[in-house]
Amino acid sequence: MDVAVDNVTYNGFDDMLVKNELPSEKSPFCSYLERINEPGDIKNLSFRELALLADEIREFILDTVSRTGGHLASNLGAVELTLALHYVFDSPRDAIIWDVGHQCYTHKLITGRRERFATLRQKGGLSGFPRPEESPHDIVETGHASTSISSGLGLLVGREILDIKGHVIAVIGDGALTGGLALEALNHAGHLKKNLIIILNDNDMSISPNVGAISYYISRLSTSSSYQGVRDRIDSLIKSIPHYGDSALKLVERFKAAVKSVVYEENLFSHLGFEYVGPVDGHDIERLVSNFLRVKELSKPVVVHVKTQKGKGYHHSESNPTSYHGVGPFSIETGSSGSSSASPSFTSAFSASLIKYAEVDNKITAITAAMETGTGLSSFKERFPDRFFDVGIAEQHALTFASGLARAGLKPVVAIYATFLQRALDQLIHDIALPGLPVVLAVDRAGLVPGDGDTHQGIYDLAMLRAVPSLSVLMPSTSCEMNMMLGWALSADSPVVIRYPKDTCLSEDGAFISPLEKGRGIFVRKTGSADRLIIGYGGHIRECIKAAELAEKQGIKCDVYSLRFLKPLDIDYLSAVCKPYKKIIIAEDIAASGGVGSLIKSELADTTDAVITLRAVSDEFPQHATREELLASYGLDAKSLVKLI
Repeated sequence: MDVAVDNVTYNGFDDMLVKNELPSEKSPFCSYLERINEPGDIKNLSFRELALLADEIREFILDTVSRTGGHLASNLGAVELTLALHYVFDSPRDAIIWDVGHQCYTHKLITGRRERFATLRQKGGLSGFPRPEESPHDIVETGHASTSISSGLGLLVGREILDIKGHVIAVIGDGALTGGLALEALNHAGHLKKNLIIILNDNDMSISPNVGAISYYISRLSTSSSYQGVRDRIDSLIKSIPHYGDSALKLVERFKAAVKSVVYEENLFSHLGFEYVGPVDGHDIERLVSNFLRVKELSKPVVVHVKTQKGKGYHHSESNPTSYHGVGPFSIETGSSGSSSASPSFTSAFSASLIKYAEVDNKITAITAAMETGTGLSSFKERFPDRFFDVGIAEQHALTFASGLARAGLKPVVAIYATFLQRALDQLIHDIALPGLPVVLAVDRAGLVPGDGDTHQGIYDLAMLRAVPSLSVLMPSTSCEMNMMLGWALSADSPVVIRYPKDTCLSEDGAFISPLEKGRGIFVRKTGSADRLIIGYGGHIRECIKAAELAEKQGIKCDVYSLRFLKPLDIDYLSAVCKPYKKIIIAEDIAASGGVGSLIKSELADTTDAVITLRAVSDEFPQHATREELLASYGLDAKSLVKLI
């Protein structure tokens, strides 16, 4: 039997595909998904049945995520791709690495976790990302982008050294391919010439629409006609020519290369030493299977370019995949979450303040690393398109690019998640802080972060920020403070970091509108006769205030002081503030070993007789839960703090 693959006819798959020649019809009383408990179960299904299974999986994911929240559009787009991979390869013997891991829901469903899927992203439930602790089919925990090719290549080489059989498949999105780490790994993989299989899941998106030359290049490959047929016909022709000695063989190989260069267009991947297959329709299971069977037999690195539609099967996410990338619970019928808050989020407060300052200062520019929507820069982009820059998933470049803008005399603001700032520490130190350039870092999702689990916690950045000379670090509690701090940062002649959580701003009152004094904070609650004090900062000051209010109901007076500045810290002033108190509690939703609390505790030890207690995140990786649950887990919620009081 001949099998047509992307206008190409290949031979030799008769035994593997014969059972799919007569697809069976689905019984109206039969659920294919309920019959799948491990990847091997799908190998007995026909292509027609696999297509019906894909429909069921989309409905199942949509129903679950509408109740739990999660990554929707990316998973709806990767259903057929996942089924085809598990149909051809044998997980976990064949290692499948997902990049970014938020496209792994179908993988979880067919690897024995269907019955627990309702616990997705809930405390104690399934993670929204691959997690080796959950299943041997989750090879690598991939919460950050662009890592799969590097880790996959290392895994493949390691297995070869240890003589462990099996393929290694890296499934990487076109957005993740813009990351420098992915390009570095491509370069090395092409050099080593190992049979690494890279599946390029191309949906023209990361979270926001992709930007840059790499994105354009991949799009150009997608729209060009497939050259695989011509290439293979040439290969077949060359193989039919008898070889008469080394000289003839070299001549044949030169002829082969020459003809190929004339007939088809070389591309980045082939220049790096990869076989290139595609583009392939990522929603045609039969075509995907046929291509995967072919590349499975190769003994060289290969890139399979798969075109998918992000959000496929749900009209709201198809029309607006960015909004349905990561969602909370929502109505399937309307697509609306139905939730709102009277208080603005810190992200929206930052967005509004940045636009306000940019209206009167044309030197202000904004930079994001593929997180335009998440960081609140969409409105800035619409208002000032010439001053907005999305650099792709390239945090290192974002910071060094910002340093260049600052050298030119502009005022760059880099909006970045705390967990992704970790990837650009050297650029922060070497390119921004060392020369003392006036770059503003707006660090979103700082502190304990709900939903995404251990790979997305913003509790580590402060440890590295505090150690960097010439750097100021501030943290607002309200939208008014956000506005003041951003204005202060934009007028500074040195780098400034403004950290804020994924949370709503506190309500404004007289204390929070007090002017900024460098290195100093403010009392946000002061009774005049309390002998207990809570020191906190940022959005978490809400829990500190609640704890003091609960304590007062029990007859215990307690004041609350908000630091505002985490660096520099006016220790002499803070010592004077703390002098009247007999008991001081320092509370911060940050890693205990890297927070500001340990500094304060050591500095105050010689200036006060008060008992000082530090409450922060213990030395472990926080798991997925709501922000409220995470705070309670580490004794940082109001009920826990009042016990310390």
